[in-house]
Amino acid sequence: MESLSDQNARPGRRPVVVLVLLSLLLGVCFGAMYYAGDLSKLQPDVSGEEARAALRDATDPDQLDQAVKLHPSNKLLRLLALASKDANEIDAAARTLLNETEPKRLPNLSALGASSRSDLDGLRRDLKTAESNATSLAPRYAALIKTIRDQLEKDARSLSRGDDRLSGFMAMIDEQHAATIALISRMLASRADYYSASEKCVGLLVREFGIYKVTNGQFVFPFQSTADSYNRAASAMAAAAKRTSELDEEATTLRRSRLSRWKALFEP
Repeated sequence: MESLSDQNARPGRRPVVVLVLLSLLLGVCFGAMYYAGDLSKLQPDVSGEEARAALRDATDPDQLDQAVKLHPSNKLLRLLALASKDANEIDAAARTLLNETEPKRLPNLSALGASSRSDLDGLRRDLKTAESNATSLAPRYAALIKTIRDQLEKDARSLSRGDDRLSGFMAMIDEQHAATIALISRMLASRADYYSASEKCVGLLVREFGIYKVTNGQFVFPFQSTADSYNRAASAMAAAAKRTSELDEEATTLRRSRLSRWKALFEP
């Protein structure tokens, strides 16, 4: 039989047991919180490693789509997919604007010998319009780029909430846009020079119509000064065409280099 003193002592142990259990529970909670915090710090590194592995052998931006399909939860890959989408949109906008500058008929000087005066007048008007378009379209392109950029930033912020790499990503996008705007401005200027020189050639033919002759596809003018003026304009056409070709190659190189810059953004 228990004594009265034993019976009185037993209830007093219960608060101690409760405190011990609470301490253990709090310890587990704090440990879980600490572990979760460590995991959240580790997540960007895990995502970065997965993204680098997925793109290690990628050589074409189109391969980003496949990488995203294989790793749909990887935010870094989805950010790069946004960069690729942005590049496609600004390239498409550039092509549209450059096509707008094209005259209805591009001059082929060697084929103009059989043209009527009316045909030459029409070609001259087309060239003047093309030159005017090429001179005025750069601000429109910059405005289109801004619209595309604003939407991209909105999408990127939605995707990368809490990711400190967003500022670096947007800086890369701004650099991409600046390089493209500068290149398109030079391309438009080169085309404007080509159209201007072409218009001078055609204008001279209009002025000298009925006076010059065509021998073996070459224009022969009665005065050397007229021939010199025509040759200067034709040389300016050739130089502008060469610059345009070089800028087209530069645009191709720029597009090919984008993937390397995107991948470098997430290097450790």
